[in-house]
Amino acid sequence: MSDDEREEKELDLTSSEVVTKYKSASEIVNKALQLVVKECKAKAKIVDICEMGDAFIREQTCNMYKNAKKKIERGVAFPSCLSVNNTVCHFSPLASDTSELEEGDMVKIDMGCHIDGLIAVVAHTHVVKDGPVSGRQADVIAAANTAAEVALRLVRPGKKNKDVTEAIQKVAAAYDCKIVEGVLSHQLKQFVIDGNKVVLSVSNPDTRVDDAEFEENEVYAVDIVASTGEGKPKLLDEKQTTIYKRAVDKNYHLKMKTSRFIFSEINQKFPILPFTARALEEKRARLGLVECVNHDLLQPYPVLHERPGDYVAHIKFTVLLMPNGSDRITSHPLQELQPTKAIDDPEIKAWLALGTKTKKKGGGKKKKGKKGDKAVELTESEAGAEPMDASANGGS
Repeated sequence: MSDDEREEKELDLTSSEVVTKYKSASEIVNKALQLVVKECKAKAKIVDICEMGDAFIREQTCNMYKNAKKKIERGVAFPSCLSVNNTVCHFSPLASDTSELEEGDMVKIDMGCHIDGLIAVVAHTHVVKDGPVSGRQADVIAAANTAAEVALRLVRPGKKNKDVTEAIQKVAAAYDCKIVEGVLSHQLKQFVIDGNKVVLSVSNPDTRVDDAEFEENEVYAVDIVASTGEGKPKLLDEKQTTIYKRAVDKNYHLKMKTSRFIFSEINQKFPILPFTARALEEKRARLGLVECVNHDLLQPYPVLHERPGDYVAHIKFTVLLMPNGSDRITSHPLQELQPTKAIDDPEIKAWLALGTKTKKKGGGKKKKGKKGDKAVELTESEAGAEPMDASANGGS
């Protein structure tokens, strides 16, 4: 076996060390999300909450693998974003931004953590209010969450990516909502947040992806964004973009000294994974980033918007396709929802009733495993019998 093959094999979920690193990254990002949700109050500054989420991830990962023989990279895999109401994604403002949350705002929180390049990402939707969420806000959160629950049951070995695309659109329609176009669920690999195997959110002639089948020991970031609007978001202001990723396959000799300085800093601090311009010196960054983006050295993550008055909900989770079934490792409980719609469609009910664990043939040796499966079966039978539960309490 060549070194490359050995390296590839070791980074598979067949290695318990790899699974442990994914689980450790997920524990940290789940706690960071919990912390951020608690801070989502009226009059809270968005940039302060984003900073707090990133600082927590840096601090927690810094305390791990301190004494490892080989240096292990760890930290933020995707900067904390807080996108409000009709803003769809990637809003992570610069330090000078004064945007605040208001009572009743629908906040989409998106963040990621990695240990040794093994990435756990999560996104969650929270409404800034006490008590249950109702009306169209509840509908769109229920649509995104129920679609995520269905996707969890369909992202499994032997199933195809297009099965998931069709199913999540059907779920959103049941709540009179749309799945947002252009959102991709990616396979995750070491230091790769946007792997080649993808699930399209909406199939249309403009966006095509290769047909793919899910396989055991793969890891996916399942990304669901639903809207009460058209689901066709627009870029309104390029200046709002603050998140970028180094395009490692591109090279260009930058003309401006500022651009060269910034690009050198990016290569040192953020050579592979996405980063926020907040981490760079602000005035210099504004100038330098433009030339880097114009020559494709950086891939921007634009801030997109639906129309004012539309509500957008975002649920993203990381799932390990283990030999004994799908293991969702990132999530956060939802607020109590009182949607105006209920799931009546028998096909959606059947999807929600599917198990996420693989039943072993014969008695099986591990008693502990059975206990875990039982708990999963319970939540799934609840989801099947009362689909509204699956959409109201955060699922598995």
